[in-house]
Amino acid sequence: MKISAFGHAWVLRWRWMLAVLAIAALPAGLSAWQWQRGEDKAATLARIAQWASEGAVGLDGLGARADAAQIDGMVLDFEARWIAPMVWLVDNRVVDRRPGYDVVIAVEDIGAARVAGSRNAPARAALVNLGWIAAEGGREVLPTPVIPSQLRVHGLLRTELGGLLLGTNLEDQGHWPMRIQRADPAQLAVWLAVPLAPGLIYQQQASPFHIHYRPVVLPPARHRAYALQWGLLALAVVAVALTASARRVPAVSGEIAHEQP
Repeated sequence: MKISAFGHAWVLRWRWMLAVLAIAALPAGLSAWQWQRGEDKAATLARIAQWASEGAVGLDGLGARADAAQIDGMVLDFEARWIAPMVWLVDNRVVDRRPGYDVVIAVEDIGAARVAGSRNAPARAALVNLGWIAAEGGREVLPTPVIPSQLRVHGLLRTELGGLLLGTNLEDQGHWPMRIQRADPAQLAVWLAVPLAPGLIYQQQASPFHIHYRPVVLPPARHRAYALQWGLLALAVVAVALTASARRVPAVSGEIAHEQP
């Protein structure tokens, strides 16, 4: 195809241009993905800020909200009892360039049991990430975290856990603690005799382990900057291809014609 403008004509080779557009689709898609990631992060931060402004609640405060997405980001605060001996160690957690594990336990809300009016009333259970512990002695030896029998849970509830799972999640060696790849409430619930709250609570204070969790690692502005970079790269690919594939020839001003490449 020949396009005339500004007193000259450019012959475009469409097969080449279609190939270039296919290549440019990759950075363009990455640009859109990064932009959406930024929007999702902004929504997450806004939701967490909204829940923080409303104050902390106990596990009984989740009862009226069946949709897990609605309670993501809630702040929970309650007296809890560790459901011994259950301890799961989340693998591949690196803090300050040191390998280690996140310590996850199951707890029951002892305050809810008191309100129910019976010391033996079943309390709703929850999974709590208490923080990080260093790995010692290689992968063959798991650390043995010391868990208090009772503790005050004050943390952030996340129901949108995400994460990529490769291979088997849980390594059951017949003893505690157990190594897992991620804390999956649906899978770990089978170990409990009481109903399990959705999601995972990340302890934010007063933990015997190192608290390192952040709800958002990269801020929304960083994702938007990456989106802009990928978008400009896609435009650059198209611009360079247009320049390289066009053949400039003299033409009559205003002429628009078609010819085979």
